[in-house]
Amino acid sequence: MDPFQQMHDWKNNLDNFFGGNFWNDFEHILKPPIPAINVYELDNEIIIYVNLPGVKDSKQVKIYLDENVLELKGELFPVHQGGKQLQQEILQGDFSRKIELPSVVRKDKVTAILRHGLMKIQLYKSNSTRKRMKQVDYDIEE
Repeated sequence: MDPFQQMHDWKNNLDNFFGGNFWNDFEHILKPPIPAINVYELDNEIIIYVNLPGVKDSKQVKIYLDENVLELKGELFPVHQGGKQLQQEILQGDFSRKIELPSVVRKDKVTAILRHGLMKIQLYKSNSTRKRMKQVDYDIEE
Protein backbone atom coordinates (compact mmCIF):
# COMPACT_ATOMS: atom_id res chain seq x y z
CA MET A 1 0.00 0.00 0.00
CA ASP A 2 1.15 3.53 -0.80
CA PRO A 3 2.47 5.19 2.42
CA PHE A 4 0.98 8.52 1.34
CA GLN A 5 -2.44 6.87 1.03
CA GLN A 6 -2.09 5.61 4.62
CA MET A 7 -1.23 9.12 5.78
CA HIS A 8 -4.21 10.54 3.84
CA ASP A 9 -6.53 7.94 5.42
CA TRP A 10 -5.16 8.74 8.87
CA LYS A 11 -5.73 12.47 8.29
CA ASN A 12 -9.32 11.83 7.13
CA ASN A 13 -10.03 9.68 10.20
CA LEU A 14 -8.86 12.48 12.51
CA ASP A 15 -10.96 15.01 10.56
CA ASN A 16 -13.99 12.75 10.99
CA PHE A 17 -13.30 12.20 14.70
CA PHE A 18 -12.70 15.89 15.59
CA GLY A 19 -15.09 17.27 12.98
CA GLY A 20 -14.32 19.63 10.13
CA ASN A 21 -10.82 20.03 8.76
CA PHE A 22 -8.80 19.31 11.89
CA TRP A 23 -5.42 19.47 10.12
CA ASN A 24 -5.92 22.89 8.47
CA ASP A 25 -4.64 24.60 11.63
CA PHE A 26 -1.48 22.48 11.52
CA GLU A 27 -0.72 22.67 7.79
CA HIS A 28 1.98 25.34 8.28
CA ILE A 29 3.86 22.92 10.56
CA LEU A 30 3.85 20.11 8.02
CA LYS A 31 4.60 22.37 5.05
CA PRO A 32 5.90 25.85 5.84
CA PRO A 33 4.32 28.67 3.85
CA ILE A 34 6.19 29.89 0.79
CA PRO A 35 7.80 32.20 0.25
CA ALA A 36 9.50 32.57 3.65
CA ILE A 37 9.20 36.09 5.11
CA ASN A 38 10.41 38.29 7.94
CA VAL A 39 8.23 41.23 9.01
CA TYR A 40 9.49 44.19 11.02
CA GLU A 41 7.45 47.06 12.45
CA LEU A 42 8.99 50.46 13.07
CA ASP A 43 7.29 53.62 14.31
CA ASN A 44 6.06 54.72 10.86
CA GLU A 45 6.99 51.80 8.63
CA ILE A 46 6.59 48.10 8.07
CA ILE A 47 9.47 46.29 6.40
CA ILE A 48 8.98 42.85 4.86
CA TYR A 49 11.80 40.65 3.58
CA VAL A 50 10.72 37.89 1.19
CA ASN A 51 12.90 34.92 0.22
CA LEU A 52 12.52 34.43 -3.55
CA PRO A 53 15.26 32.11 -4.81
CA GLY A 54 15.61 31.98 -8.58
CA VAL A 55 13.38 35.01 -9.23
CA LYS A 56 15.05 37.38 -11.71
CA ASP A 57 12.16 39.03 -13.52
CA SER A 58 9.51 41.36 -12.13
CA LYS A 59 6.88 39.39 -14.06
CA GLN A 60 7.55 36.26 -11.95
CA VAL A 61 6.12 37.66 -8.71
CA LYS A 62 3.10 39.94 -8.31
CA ILE A 63 2.59 42.07 -5.20
CA TYR A 64 -0.86 43.33 -4.24
CA LEU A 65 -1.60 45.70 -1.42
CA ASP A 66 -4.88 46.22 0.38
CA GLU A 67 -5.37 48.39 3.46
CA ASN A 68 -3.71 45.98 5.88
CA VAL A 69 -2.98 42.90 3.74
CA LEU A 70 -0.05 42.32 1.42
CA GLU A 71 -0.51 39.50 -1.08
CA LEU A 72 2.30 37.81 -3.02
CA LYS A 73 1.64 35.57 -6.04
CA GLY A 74 4.16 33.84 -8.24
CA GLU A 75 6.37 30.82 -8.68
CA LEU A 76 9.59 29.66 -7.09
CA PHE A 77 11.54 27.65 -9.60
CA PRO A 78 12.87 24.19 -8.84
CA VAL A 79 16.56 23.53 -8.55
CA HIS A 80 17.47 20.65 -10.88
CA GLN A 81 20.62 18.61 -10.68
CA GLY A 82 21.39 15.34 -12.38
CA GLY A 83 21.04 12.18 -10.36
CA LYS A 84 18.67 11.06 -7.65
CA GLN A 85 17.46 13.70 -5.20
CA LEU A 86 18.20 12.59 -1.65
CA GLN A 87 16.90 15.55 0.30
CA GLN A 88 14.71 18.58 -0.48
CA GLU A 89 14.47 21.61 1.77
CA ILE A 90 14.32 24.38 -0.84
CA LEU A 91 10.61 24.94 -1.38
CA GLN A 92 9.39 25.45 -4.92
CA GLY A 93 6.30 25.83 -7.06
CA ASP A 94 3.36 28.20 -7.40
CA PHE A 95 2.45 30.25 -4.38
CA SER A 96 -0.13 32.72 -3.20
CA ARG A 97 0.51 34.15 0.22
CA LYS A 98 -1.40 36.80 2.17
CA ILE A 99 0.40 38.65 4.93
CA GLU A 100 -1.70 40.40 7.57
CA LEU A 101 -0.08 43.73 8.36
CA PRO A 102 -0.14 45.15 11.89
CA SER A 103 -1.70 48.41 10.68
CA VAL A 104 -3.19 50.13 7.65
CA VAL A 105 -0.53 51.27 5.17
CA ARG A 106 -0.35 53.88 2.43
CA LYS A 107 -0.82 52.50 -1.07
CA ASP A 108 0.76 55.53 -2.70
CA LYS A 109 4.11 55.18 -0.93
CA VAL A 110 5.46 51.63 -1.32
CA THR A 111 8.88 50.47 -2.43
CA ALA A 112 9.95 46.96 -3.34
CA ILE A 113 13.42 45.92 -4.46
CA LEU A 114 14.61 42.42 -5.36
CA ARG A 115 18.31 41.75 -4.91
CA HIS A 116 19.98 38.34 -5.10
CA GLY A 117 16.74 36.46 -4.41
CA LEU A 118 15.73 38.58 -1.40
CA MET A 119 12.96 41.15 -1.79
CA LYS A 120 12.63 44.10 0.57
CA ILE A 121 9.18 45.68 0.68
CA GLN A 122 8.91 48.98 2.53
CA LEU A 123 5.44 50.13 3.57
CA TYR A 124 4.45 53.32 5.34
CA LYS A 125 1.71 53.40 7.94
CA SER A 126 -1.44 55.40 7.27
CA ASN A 127 -4.52 56.62 9.08
CA SER A 128 -6.62 56.23 5.93
CA THR A 129 -9.12 53.38 5.66
CA ARG A 130 -9.79 53.46 1.89
CA LYS A 131 -10.36 49.98 0.49
CA ARG A 132 -8.82 49.44 -2.95
CA MET A 133 -6.27 46.82 -3.82
CA LYS A 134 -3.19 48.00 -5.73
CA GLN A 135 -0.51 46.03 -7.58
CA VAL A 136 3.03 47.06 -6.64
CA ASP A 137 5.86 47.22 -9.21
CA TYR A 138 9.43 46.58 -8.12
CA ASP A 139 12.99 46.93 -9.43
CA ILE A 140 15.69 44.27 -9.68
CA GLU A 141 19.23 45.12 -8.67
CA GLU A 142 22.10 43.04 -9.99
